[in-house]
Amino acid sequence: MRPLAALALLFIAAPAVAHDGSQHSPGWALGLWVTAPLAAGAILYAGGLMRLWKRSDLGRASLRRDAALFGLGWLTLAGALVSPLHEAGETSFTMHMIEHELIMLVAALLIVAGRPGAVFLWALPSAMRRMAGSAARVRAWRRLGDPIVATALQAAAICAWHAPALFDRALRSEGWHVAQHLSFVATALLFWWAMTNGSAGRNGYGVSAMCLFVTSLIGGALGALMSFSASPWYEGYAALGMTPSGLTPAEDQQLAGLIMWIPGGTVHLAAAAFFVFKWLRAEEARHVLPAE
Repeated sequence: MRPLAALALLFIAAPAVAHDGSQHSPGWALGLWVTAPLAAGAILYAGGLMRLWKRSDLGRASLRRDAALFGLGWLTLAGALVSPLHEAGETSFTMHMIEHELIMLVAALLIVAGRPGAVFLWALPSAMRRMAGSAARVRAWRRLGDPIVATALQAAAICAWHAPALFDRALRSEGWHVAQHLSFVATALLFWWAMTNGSAGRNGYGVSAMCLFVTSLIGGALGALMSFSASPWYEGYAALGMTPSGLTPAEDQQLAGLIMWIPGGTVHLAAAAFFVFKWLRAEEARHVLPAE
């Protein structure tokens, strides 16, 4: 249990240590709006994990694996939101894009891969667990987990928030910036959950592969448009002039577009290839079984 206890202590302590009561410290974004949700999520997860660990005998290896994946995802999310990377994004679109890619491609995928749903449920009192279980069976919630619906919601969030009017508003207003990040986190978690949980069976693998391929096209097209644009899209960055790394606003945007286009597209295409492989294996098994 020592590794799990250490992980739980890390979850609980990291935001508390980082947040010293001030709203801001040099290089770190330590506002309550980010440290409080991170700490709350970590405390809930740690509590649920300890309860499940006590009730599990044969499943502890799986719990340990899931906790490690969730922990890596949580640390990636926390690092993207509170580290100097976040502050660097205030003066560089490239840094801002790296932050968003870490949130949506790395942190969300790792958290979903850690299957935290049962752990979070066990963190709740029994009455609330029953209520949460009933809510999960509501048709509207299940509909949100449909791979096509989740893909559309994430695509809408990406396209809407990269429109110049909304992106500039997020740069000017802390509240709008929070809303931007919340929508990115929520839709990315929903997307990756739908890809993994909505892919049961032969047809499901094909749907997930198609959704991932479409997502790679959407992100790639948006990134390519940024990369080939000769002028900056966003007034907030254009007004700052040269970035601290010496890039002009146009060059900064072009590099950000490349990051969105190539690494982002590669992750989605690799995941699509994985589901195509699963789909082909399922097809092969379907044809072999009747012969046997």
